[in-house]
Parts: sequence; structure tokens; C-alpha cells
Amino acid sequence: MQGIPQPGRTEVLQLPRVHISRHPVMAHKMTLLRNKETPAAQFYRLVKEIGSLLAYEATAGLALREKTIETPLEQMQGYKLAGGIGITPILRAGLGLAEGFREVLHDVQIWHLGLRRDERTLQALEYYNQLPHKVDLQICYAVDPMLATGGSAIDAVNILKAKGIQRISFVCIIAAPYGLLKLSEAHPDIDIYIAALDERLNDQGYIVPGLGDAGDRQFGTF
Repeated sequence: MQGIPQPGRTEVLQLPRVHISRHPVMAHKMTLLRNKETPAAQFYRLVKEIGSLLAYEATAGLALREKTIETPLEQMQGYKLAGGIGITPILRAGLGLAEGFREVLHDVQIWHLGLRRDERTLQALEYYNQLPHKVDLQICYAVDPMLATGGSAIDAVNILKAKGIQRISFVCIIAAPYGLLKLSEAHPDIDIYIAALDERLNDQGYIVPGLGDAGDRQFGTF
């Protein structure tokens, strides 16, 4: 990223369809997550918990349909989600977030997508794709803890759109202004949900202040 102009936080805060959590519990858990002293087991649990909190925010606009049920006292009209929900974790770091979503929505379909970053070019490379042949969903959420340069997120949404998915959201824990802007420009029709917006990318393309490598910290592979 050396020599590449980067937008500041103020330049991306007003982007349409970008939702940044302001929940105090999220801020508390994010501080624990960033702390370099947090051990891998606790880090993974925090990623799941933050995933569940983000799931509540990202699912606020889902469609419902009426469902008649019997309570212990009488019949009533309730609601159920109208259509299936897909979760696509970008491997491997997205697995913890996907588990957090699953704590909230037990019936989701999990589609695995492997994208890794070329450390020389900072471009995303696809190495695994386990998406279904038939798609019948209300929405699909692509989840990845970090939105840095935006390459993996853009490619993931491209792949999901090629499957014919009409409604897609991207969910991450931390975003850099550069990646947030790039994803918004490439896919202005999707909603983006993040727990925190950080300051910038360093010369190696890592988010600062960030939290380090989300995959290594989840799975203890330092």
C-alpha cells in the first residue's frame, strides 16, 4: 500500500448502505478482541459473540410472513422468516463469524468459500468453492472478520452474484476506509455491516490499529 492514496474515516462515514455498530456491548467486546494478550480460545469465543451481535443488526430488515400458531391459551398470528438464509464465510477467518450467525439463525445454509491474499500483489485468489448448484434464498451474508484492501470481499460478492443471488450483504468486524470505499464502489447495491471502522492500512496492507491476523488468532496458528 506504500504510495497508494487512502481515504480517511470522515470520507467514508457517509457512504450509503454502510452500517457501523454503535452498541456499547460491541465496543466492550471489541476492546477485548483487539488486546494482544487475549488467548486464542477467548478470541474465538469473542468472534462468535460479535458475530451474533452483528447478525441481530444485519437481519433487522428481513422479510416475514404470517404463521398461525396455538399458544397454551389460544390461537394467534405469529411470523416466520420468508425464505432461506445463506451464510458464506470466507475461509478460514470467517468461520467464527458464521458460527455466531448460526447461534441466532439455526436454519441457515453455510456455503464455504476459500479466498487467500497474495502477499505480493495483495490480490484475492480463490482456492475453494463449495456453493450449492441450486439457490433459493431470501438473502446471503458474506462474512469475513477483516475488510482491508477489499479484494476478497469484492471477489466473494462477485461469485455470489454469479450464482444468481439477488440480495447480498457483507458483514465484517473491522474495516479500513480504503476497503470500505472499494467494496461500496464495486457493489453499491449491497449492505455492509461492520463492528468498527479503523484508521488506515499500513504499507503491508494490514488494518491499523486492527487486531492482527484474525485467522491465526482464532485458531492459534502463530
